[in-house]
Amino acid sequence: MNTPASEETLSSPQSVAPEVVAIVPAAGVGKRMRADLPKQYLTIEDKTLLEHTVHYLLEHPSINKVVIAIGEEDGYFHSTSLGSDKRIVVTTGGKERADSVLAGLRVTNAEWVMVHDAARPCVRHEDIDVLIAEAISHTHGAILACPVRDTMKRGTGDNKIETTVCREQLWHALTPQMFKREQLLNALETALDKSLAVTDEASAIELAGGAPKLVSGHADNIKVTQPEDLALAAFFLAQRNSGQ
Repeated sequence: MNTPASEETLSSPQSVAPEVVAIVPAAGVGKRMRADLPKQYLTIEDKTLLEHTVHYLLEHPSINKVVIAIGEEDGYFHSTSLGSDKRIVVTTGGKERADSVLAGLRVTNAEWVMVHDAARPCVRHEDIDVLIAEAISHTHGAILACPVRDTMKRGTGDNKIETTVCREQLWHALTPQMFKREQLLNALETALDKSLAVTDEASAIELAGGAPKLVSGHADNIKVTQPEDLALAAFFLAQRNSGQ
């Protein structure tokens, strides 16, 4: 496993996987998809991306509940199969991702939470297994991530190359991202109170002085963001369902 070794571990790490509540922020509208509905409600094989994601999370033995934060005027959730599952809690999210995650944190008292993108249905259980093991062994939690493989360029405002950025130690942040609930709650509340930019859960922990562990995950754990991503996600899900 390709992970940095600088993070200080707890002196007595847990040896048994804890029960985890997954929080799925699903209040966004996904403008980059150029679709007529939020991207989490686009379908693959007659199931929405949100259903694929949540059902697969609930199939993991350590995840006993999923909290979904939906938009205040969401007119699509009621037509999914998720509302009748007693393991699912629905709450109202906010305008920004951090607001929706906070809403999810406030309706659970779990010790450990795992935040996962609604439009990232291709995550693997084996990656979640490693993430849990690493998160419970480190004081600031852990996130799935993927080392940058391509040459990185920093551009100017008019899309000219300014410089080539060394890709050593650069990672693509993925989800899930797993932390102790109280730690993440406090970090998010503090960051928002100070009007600090929070792009993912790990960034809130970083702003609070933490250094989450990077856990190398599979590159097929894509987030459906652009129209072409939907076909790629369908391909990866077909492979997973066929056992490949």
